[in-house]
Amino acid sequence: MAPPAAARKRTRGEIEVLPSGSLRVRVYAGTDPVTRKRHYLVETVPGGRGAEREAERVRTRLLGQVDERRNPRTRATLDQLLDRWLDVVELEATTRVNYKSKLDKHVRPVLGRLPLTKLDPETLESFYASLRKCGERCGGRKYVEHRKAGSHECTDKCRPHKCRGLSASTVRQLHWILSGAFERAVRWRWLGINPASQASPPSLPHPDPHPPSLDEAARIVEAAWADPDWGTLIWLAMTTGARRGELCALRWQHVDLDAGVLTLRRSIYMDEDGELQEKDTKTHQQRRVALDPETMTVLQEHRARAVSRLASVGLDLDAGAYVFSPEPDGSRPFRPDSVTQRYGRLAARLGISTTIHALRHYSATELINAGVDVRTVAGRLGHGGGGTTTLKVYAAWLSESDQRAAATLSARMPARPTEPTAPRRTGPNPYEVIAEALRDDIRSGRLKPCDHLPTVVELAAQHRVGSGTAQRAVALLRDEGLVEVVRGRRAVVN
Repeated sequence: MAPPAAARKRTRGEIEVLPSGSLRVRVYAGTDPVTRKRHYLVETVPGGRGAEREAERVRTRLLGQVDERRNPRTRATLDQLLDRWLDVVELEATTRVNYKSKLDKHVRPVLGRLPLTKLDPETLESFYASLRKCGERCGGRKYVEHRKAGSHECTDKCRPHKCRGLSASTVRQLHWILSGAFERAVRWRWLGINPASQASPPSLPHPDPHPPSLDEAARIVEAAWADPDWGTLIWLAMTTGARRGELCALRWQHVDLDAGVLTLRRSIYMDEDGELQEKDTKTHQQRRVALDPETMTVLQEHRARAVSRLASVGLDLDAGAYVFSPEPDGSRPFRPDSVTQRYGRLAARLGISTTIHALRHYSATELINAGVDVRTVAGRLGHGGGGTTTLKVYAAWLSESDQRAAATLSARMPARPTEPTAPRRTGPNPYEVIAEALRDDIRSGRLKPCDHLPTVVELAAQHRVGSGTAQRAVALLRDEGLVEVVRGRRAVVN
């Protein structure tokens, strides 16, 4: 007797026969948290013998994923995940701007519309490889890069595209951004696994700082001092190792010229709308940097110029004014990007390949070379970790320090054992003795013109020397014009 209808168990999932003969398995997996629609796991089994059994196995597997909550709960795209992730993740203001810029330029145009379930390690690694070949993902096609949007008359700035791949560090940063978003998607059960955890980004590049040399630093300061205010900024960047944003945010109330101390509290950055904003320093800590007497004099002269400019229009210098400002009253800070660009143009005019960030390298390198301990250098630069970053990234190799290290080690080495020296030769060389004997034979007439000299083997045996020595003796007589040597024949007296 059949069980009553109330006791019958409803079959979960369905297997549908397609017109092609294939079987499509559908299993309900809940409500999509993004679209709020019913979400199904779908898989197709090719038709043929045993297709029904295979479809049943697929249905069982998909049901197991749903029961164990290992299935993706959404058909959301990568764009939707990135939008949601950026809404909830806690990031520094400048870090958020940097992440959004990189995602909008490199990731979204290529992978943004793909469903999350279509992203796998192979897709990510292929994407990384394409970025290493060309950051614009041109695919090898030729086109003109226009510097101005819309219709315009092309200038020399509009030039044929040349492939320039992204650096390994930039591609690695994209990888870790995606990895963080995918990890959050796994936590939300949008994904079963993090595909980025199985993909391999480019290898970490070795730190290779290139600070300007002492000669280059002197040329940079001399050229910058054509504008004393600009020269002061460059001088302060070299002597304090401060970041460009920290220098732009520096106010006169943070400069204690009596005690010779600079306090770095804030940093300038540009928000998503291109407006200048202030934030904490990169390490969220203020730091005090001691100033040398020369730097104090430079800042005193810089302040005197600012006071004089304001006095000419009947104003006083406010303590909250920015030390470096395009406005006479110091009411507005410099844009960090404009500082970078101006420094780049200065270096290009001097023929020096460097950036303003390399002045931090210069400061760290010169301090370590002078014997300052690493912890103190790290404190001036605003590094944590007890100086690990300072040594690993900022301290360039110095021949002077290396030579000093070699001399120190040499002084501690044990005495080297002395070896018996070979006696120095006194008198002519053996080949000269052989040549002199042959000259005597030619002068005395024992060897007449057109006579043959003894062979090299005979001369070597007679004088108990090697064949090479005997050959050098014959070559010496040939150079003097006494004998004629033809390859393959015995030498003949001239």
